[in-house]
Amino acid sequence: MLAALIIGLELASAMELPWAPMPALAEPSFGAEPLFDVIEERGWHLVSPAPRERSKKEVDRAEKLTRAGVHLGDAQLARAFAAARSPLRGGTSSAPTPVGFRAAPVTTLFNLWTHEALPLLPGLSPSDRFHDFLRDHYTNQATRMDTRLIDILAQVARHFTARRIDVVSGFRSPKYNLMLRKKGREVARGSQHPEGTAVDFRIRGVPIKKLAQYVRSLQRGGVGLYPRSQFVHSDTGKVRYWTGS
Repeated sequence: MLAALIIGLELASAMELPWAPMPALAEPSFGAEPLFDVIEERGWHLVSPAPRERSKKEVDRAEKLTRAGVHLGDAQLARAFAAARSPLRGGTSSAPTPVGFRAAPVTTLFNLWTHEALPLLPGLSPSDRFHDFLRDHYTNQATRMDTRLIDILAQVARHFTARRIDVVSGFRSPKYNLMLRKKGREVARGSQHPEGTAVDFRIRGVPIKKLAQYVRSLQRGGVGLYPRSQFVHSDTGKVRYWTGS
């Protein structure tokens, strides 16, 4: 059997059969991809994100930081009064006030809600700051206040020689005014406060009845006496008088 196998191999080698190589396999084509632009892609990460919408509390806090109003306490007000009345500052001296020296204020308005102070200087109108000073402390909104209120407050200060007038309320937004009415507070439906024509105030050391009596004598508008709440209401509307609680 081995001999037969050897003979078969010899016969196969003797035959010159044609040889052809196997065809090569075609390489798969995946298509050309665009190059990755590192600079362009990095630029998307350097773009600042869209600003986040601030809440009402954040907006109010930012406005307070930029507001021109001055926040003072009793000790700071006392030092300011002493400096204003010093002879070197033109306060109590009988000589004319030199140019460039600070004149003593007629009085200083002090907002009991915001603790801001606004001096009333002789010959100078604080109307620009007056509107913001009497803003609604609840909504932080301001309006154009009737500047005739400045004259009333200045007259009251001169009459009682008051160095300070405490402001209890100025402008009240319709929203705040409605909220006070719902809580049962003594707030009129047609209140002058939302109109920017009223201010509630008091003077330390001056009886409320005596203060209201003088304001009524001015005949400048409505005057309300609130003995329990300890303030006087004054507005520039029609002349009328009343007593609340």
